[in-house]
Amino acid sequence: MNANVITPQKTISKTRGLAQTALFTALILLMAFTPFLGYIPLGFTRATIIHIPVIIGAVLLGPKKGAFLGGVFGLTSFINNTINPTVTSFVFTPFYSLGTYSGGLGSLIICFLPRILVGVVPYYVYCLVKKAGKKQVSSVGLVLAGLSGALTNTLLVMNLIFLFFREAYASANGVATNAVYGFILSIIGINGVPEAIVAAILTLCIGRVLLNANVRSKLGF
Repeated sequence: MNANVITPQKTISKTRGLAQTALFTALILLMAFTPFLGYIPLGFTRATIIHIPVIIGAVLLGPKKGAFLGGVFGLTSFINNTINPTVTSFVFTPFYSLGTYSGGLGSLIICFLPRILVGVVPYYVYCLVKKAGKKQVSSVGLVLAGLSGALTNTLLVMNLIFLFFREAYASANGVATNAVYGFILSIIGINGVPEAIVAAILTLCIGRVLLNANVRSKLGF
């Protein structure tokens, strides 16, 4: 049989995959554009929980669809920082300036690359843990998937900010340039660690439900 022949089963599977991706996309958009839900303003930056549906989507749908969902996450960050900027929004969009400092190509890399990887890394972390353990759903795998996704976002974003915008970022936050990495580490500790813990807990709780065979069959996963 020709492998390129499109069978009804393939069509149904493709349609189901598109519907599932659309569902997660809609959830990301809802969270992103509902005030104080997806992006929580902290003055100097924004905390976020939007990486959670991206992580869960990656585990359920695979790395390709996960990368797409991560790209949607990045797009919402780009839009939010363009139309509703904070003092450091220039690190996420080339269309915002603060005095003599403005965004550029580095802003797009920071905005999109870490978020796309949020939809890839957790899938492989989960599969690795599951492969090393029992065949059934691994709670440890879900916890580590949540942690890895959140930390991928935080660590990459903050270190890319240091790489591309250390002087501008220091100036925007009233920090000496030679002390800016210490300031970045404090944000990782104050903001990134709680985000990672929340992501681990929610990925475990939601993931265990959605990976249940009965629930998956009812939802069409």
